[in-house]
Amino acid sequence: MASTVISDKRPGYGQLLRTPGALSFLLPGFAARQPFAMLTIGIVLLVQHTTGSFGSAGSVAAVTGVSMALFAPQSGKLADRFGQRAVLVPGVLVHTASVSLLVVLALTGAPLWALFLAAVPAGASVPQVGPMVRARWAAKLDGTPLMPTAAAFESVTDEFTFVVGPVLATALCTGVHPAAGLIAEAALTLVGGLFFAAQRATQPAHGLSAAAGHHGGEPRRSALSVPGVRVLVVAFLGIGTVFGGMQVSLTAFTEEIGNPGANGLLYGIFAAGNMLAGIAMGAVAWKTGPRRRLIVGYAGLTIAASLLWTTHSVLLLAALGLVVGLCIAPALITGYTIVETLIPASARTEAFTWLTGAVALGQAAAVTVAGRLADAHGASTGFLVPMAGTALALTTLLALRSRLKPHEASRVAARGIGHRVPVTVD
Repeated sequence: MASTVISDKRPGYGQLLRTPGALSFLLPGFAARQPFAMLTIGIVLLVQHTTGSFGSAGSVAAVTGVSMALFAPQSGKLADRFGQRAVLVPGVLVHTASVSLLVVLALTGAPLWALFLAAVPAGASVPQVGPMVRARWAAKLDGTPLMPTAAAFESVTDEFTFVVGPVLATALCTGVHPAAGLIAEAALTLVGGLFFAAQRATQPAHGLSAAAGHHGGEPRRSALSVPGVRVLVVAFLGIGTVFGGMQVSLTAFTEEIGNPGANGLLYGIFAAGNMLAGIAMGAVAWKTGPRRRLIVGYAGLTIAASLLWTTHSVLLLAALGLVVGLCIAPALITGYTIVETLIPASARTEAFTWLTGAVALGQAAAVTVAGRLADAHGASTGFLVPMAGTALALTTLLALRSRLKPHEASRVAARGIGHRVPVTVD
């Protein structure tokens, strides 16, 4: 249902933030998602310190990412059916305990297989706060012109956490203790997650069609059964390879040059580019359709990512990292905009978690491969991973772009009853 009437005037961030009840879930949601950006880099820095191997560190982080990618959509499906709070509270508690166990095992010199075992529940229980916040926006703004603005705002918020999170985790690991980044991640997850779960008033309606098993006359089905969602999953996998490849390769690069403290700064510049592009995306009234914007933006990302491995100086790497970051936000935001036109309201959280999980899976694969390459051939070879990941995803997008066009029924639902919101797909 569409719950907020919006005028045809171009919406902006100010209008978005004045949406009734928005701040009640935005502020705790920001605190709860902050640890997500600290988890992978915290694991890499701790395990590399205790084992001396970027490959081992990347492998443990990869297990966490794969576990998250596999379990996140199930978490989203459960949240759609039983409510966000019912899923979030136990997940937060399990995650805090699992990360704490991982820290203890790493510091006591446990074998690598033990770290892998602890990494599974640590990844499986990562709170899916970002998709839950997006689902709350969708419940409030369904069918209004503010939905693309909300998608841009969420990307900016995500990327701000990727500016702050890696810098904070790196500073804690290098300046306080190698385990300090993960300890802070667990503490922030516990406090922020429980605070967000307490915001019941803005929680979307759940259990839609649970009794009848239907939505809009159609059987209830998984979001992944929609062909366009599967195409977007591949695109987000490619984006994940950029995040993972950058994290490991920047860490290895700064280690090579004897300046590990620069790692957080370089990654922060990369994430800042993403955030700045996200701000711009939400402020522009686009005349081209989201499908075309996705392909053009992804082509730019692929070109920029393909140049990373050629860079061997801090200044050039910072500049190119900024460009890569500027290219990520358009792809992410447009992908979330398109998925809104492809799935019913009863599968929103699940659809968002498939995309988030795809990023995590791509990141997991990238940290593993980039870590092995960095160990064997030097830091610059790790940057080949984002190049390969984005190139393969772009090829898929070009070949299957027709599947991103919603059916007529989806267009009507996306417009919303009583709103004059054009749905342009090209």
